[in-house]
Amino acid sequence: MNIDWASVGTVFGVSLLVTVGLVGLFALGTVGLAKQGSAVVTSAAYVCFGLCAAAVAYGIFLIVR
Repeated sequence: MNIDWASVGTVFGVSLLVTVGLVGLFALGTVGLAKQGSAVVTSAAYVCFGLCAAAVAYGIFLIVR
């Protein structure tokens, strides 16, 4: 059996970046809702949550497909 270590490293790197990005987006959304600031901050928080939901839906789509 021959393992392509470059592909394994690429998958690991992309997974790490996407995970950190999604956690960061979710954290920004949570902080935005906790501040109870202006309508712009609240709207940005909901946009962050929407992007997180879209990324999760896309991941489920890829798994099911």
